[in-house]
Amino acid sequence: MSHEALSVALEREHLQVDAGFGAFLDGLEVGCVDADGLGTTLAALRRHIYLEEQLLFPPISRGAHMMAVFGMIRGHGEIWRTMNALDDLAGAGADCAILRDTCEQLRELLAEHNKVEEPVIYPAADTGLTAEQTAELAGFLTAGRMPDGWTCARAAA
Repeated sequence: MSHEALSVALEREHLQVDAGFGAFLDGLEVGCVDADGLGTTLAALRRHIYLEEQLLFPPISRGAHMMAVFGMIRGHGEIWRTMNALDDLAGAGADCAILRDTCEQLRELLAEHNKVEEPVIYPAADTGLTAEQTAELAGFLTAGRMPDGWTCARAAA
């Protein structure tokens, strides 16, 4: 990651996830269900949510960002449940129309979520972390892995 701002790296992950869902939807248009590609994109999004909830949100969740972080965590729950539904549908061989509708629903949730996260939360990653927290987050962005079986705080809510 070198000297790149954390906010830039976090937004790039959003763009990569968006591109993954876009490629999945493009495949559906020609009748191709790329379950492997979908799985890779869902895994990337789950990992991204993990790094936010475990590394980014705790140190910035006090003071001015408290309510925004609370909203992000609540949004992660809805996103997580929709990811699980999409994953289940793809695994069950659902038809392309149902997969497309569910994927579009997920993309809409992400777009609304990112409208707050990118301008409000991510700048705090650049200014509101200690040097140690910054290094930990940067290291995770480069090579971190989400623990097996981890789910977001509001996955079941």
